[in-house]
Amino acid sequence: MTNSNNQNGTSYKLTKKDFNQINRRSLFAYQLGWNYERMQASGYLYTILPQLRKIYGDGTPELKEMMKTHTQFFNTSNFFNTIIMGIDIAMEEKEKVKAKDSVQGLKVGLMGPFAAIGDSIFASLIPTIFGALAANMAINGNPIGAFIWLAAQIAVMVFRWKQLEFAYKEGVSLVTTMQHRLENLTNAATLLGVFMVGALVATMIKVKFAWMPHIGKLTIDVQNNIDMILPKLLPLGIVLAIYWLLGRNKMSSTKAIFIVLVVSIILSALGIIGKA
Repeated sequence: MTNSNNQNGTSYKLTKKDFNQINRRSLFAYQLGWNYERMQASGYLYTILPQLRKIYGDGTPELKEMMKTHTQFFNTSNFFNTIIMGIDIAMEEKEKVKAKDSVQGLKVGLMGPFAAIGDSIFASLIPTIFGALAANMAINGNPIGAFIWLAAQIAVMVFRWKQLEFAYKEGVSLVTTMQHRLENLTNAATLLGVFMVGALVATMIKVKFAWMPHIGKLTIDVQNNIDMILPKLLPLGIVLAIYWLLGRNKMSSTKAIFIVLVVSIILSALGIIGKA
């Protein structure tokens, strides 16, 4: 059914119902059309298509042109995609098809930085911090860790739901406001992620040298001597060895896990390493 607002030449303004529809599609269907040629392009178009139909009208040349525009290559973080959509819709709502080049430039310019920030914070940092916290508490028999993890995921979902309407209201000014902060935010998230990986190496890899060679009546405590040089040196060495393995040709994470299991079993059976 053709939108009557566009037939009369008036502009369509998004409503709360529209925002909810975009958010639902973004959360549950955005990645369903992912492919190696254009990645998230079809998901992007599907997410905002009902609103494009209301802005341009069904079957209009303008709608067809903008649909083609939105099927061009696009790939960014799932956690920030609706910020781009919000700004995009605000521009198209105001300028319609005249905003075509600006919208395309906006998507190309923001998808890279938002991919780095979103993946660093929401796909790596937050799961690492709260996952480690929940796992530690679970190991100690404390069920609260599971609820902490659940609360963190709900908070992320709420953030994703709220950002669309905020980006729509702020429009293009949001880009100029955030532009100078994107690089600093990315660097800070990367640094914090590296810090957390270092902390996890020391706390989650619980292995030590069990080998205690005897020289005459003297028993050498290898682990104690290493701790005097650098505590947790063995876990660090294991992590560095795995990183080295993953950098080799034809080495997959599955192969690396299998190698670690086999080597661990052999060294444990020989009494060289043990659980810390």
